[in-house]
Amino acid sequence: MKLDLSKLSRREFVDRSVSAAVAALAGGSMLKNSRAAESPAGRQAGPNDKLRVAVIGVNGQGGAHVGEWVKNPDVDLVAICDVDPAAYAKAVKRVKDSSRTPEYVQDVRKLLENKEIDAVSIATPNHWHALMAVWAMQAGKDVYVEKPCSHNVHEGRVMTQWARKLGRMCQMGVQSRSMTGMRDALDFIHSGKIGDVKFARAICYRLRNSIGLVDTPAPVPEGLDLDLWCGPAPKAVPIRKRFHYDWHWVFETGNGDLGNQNPHELDKARWGLRKQELPKEVVSLGGRLGYIDNGDVANCQLTFYRWDDAFLISDVRGLPIKTPITLGLKKGGPFKGAANIWYGTDGYVVGPNYNSCVAFDYDGNEIGKWSGGEYQAHFANFVKAIKSRNYQDLHLDIEDGHLSSALAHLGNVSYRTGAVVEPGTRPSEWVNEKGVAETLDSFEEYLGENKVDFAQTKYHLGRVLKIDPKTELSSDAEANALFRREYRKGYELPEVMG
Repeated sequence: MKLDLSKLSRREFVDRSVSAAVAALAGGSMLKNSRAAESPAGRQAGPNDKLRVAVIGVNGQGGAHVGEWVKNPDVDLVAICDVDPAAYAKAVKRVKDSSRTPEYVQDVRKLLENKEIDAVSIATPNHWHALMAVWAMQAGKDVYVEKPCSHNVHEGRVMTQWARKLGRMCQMGVQSRSMTGMRDALDFIHSGKIGDVKFARAICYRLRNSIGLVDTPAPVPEGLDLDLWCGPAPKAVPIRKRFHYDWHWVFETGNGDLGNQNPHELDKARWGLRKQELPKEVVSLGGRLGYIDNGDVANCQLTFYRWDDAFLISDVRGLPIKTPITLGLKKGGPFKGAANIWYGTDGYVVGPNYNSCVAFDYDGNEIGKWSGGEYQAHFANFVKAIKSRNYQDLHLDIEDGHLSSALAHLGNVSYRTGAVVEPGTRPSEWVNEKGVAETLDSFEEYLGENKVDFAQTKYHLGRVLKIDPKTELSSDAEANALFRREYRKGYELPEVMG
């Protein structure tokens, strides 16, 4: 019997003991013959042993994973797995030591059968993240998984359940969490030196050009296993110009920039606000504006999140920035790329990148500055936790990863269940919240400067979602249907049974 999510608290959902053996999974699932009910078999690496790591998905960010793992003296990169042989050929060039050339495996199920592999590093398209991570944990591997850790709200909670049940380390790849400059700045924020912090911004001002409009299938790379690439999604060649990367811009496989870049900023914002549960209310607005193409996610999107005592604004703008955006601040701007702002009663902190921050009082005087750190630190932190076997050593344990990823998913659910409205329509019950009016003013001016034709590309106001943080469900049945997905046979997400 599956757990009734509506009757369990979030903590009960994580900690509920499970006594029944896990049934054999459907054909094509990684574990067969109820192996998930057993203690995961595999090589038990000692504290002084090198960890044997495999990277899964190397056509994009996974290539950076390869580069980081080969630099780590505590790791042997033993395998690279990708459905596209050409991606392996490109990624393996990062391995300079020919005596350590990692093996190529095309099928993740075959890779996970290798009991000599201690951990996997996942950088596939988003729709694969949760399923692959759960399969890996069931196979006795620890998991480093790129943001967002999930493709929908429910998946992140399931990943957390499996990590706790099986005692696996599972870290989400938001590298800021391990940057010394960012960690020092967050310590400053939490120390009270800018007063009470109850408002934060997560900013993504990154140009995203049209992916083009075609009515023909994308060219499938030679040798690519299409069935494996599609995985949990329906098996079909996508209709677009490019096969790779543009999966980000369709909901079937991606989550838009709200779920691509902004999980980095959403995570830092939530970290600063010290929120360890989902917000109680969410609303999102915007659209795929300025061009018509084969994408269906928003490219310009504001999302507002409300807790009882805190507020967060996610601000995604994918069209050109023509006038510098300062958001009313005397110092710290103008803003471009990815950034964060945390507002206290006595001052504010600006984080313009992954590893540095500057603090100001409201007169514009600088009162603090921090920088430092590199990507390797987050990978090294994962290795440390693997050796300690203590998930609390992780800088971004899967439960935190789930909460930050779910913020993006909630915004997209609000957007997808909303309606087309006249440009300038505002969520009336939110406009008096701190920062909302100035954000909407700036957003509407920005769309005007880009001469968006709203007759061609429609403006949407999302549905207001009322969330129960204990059940991680909304009061809206239509919205709750989008907290999950339909999984293709053979690629179903294993639920913890009890």
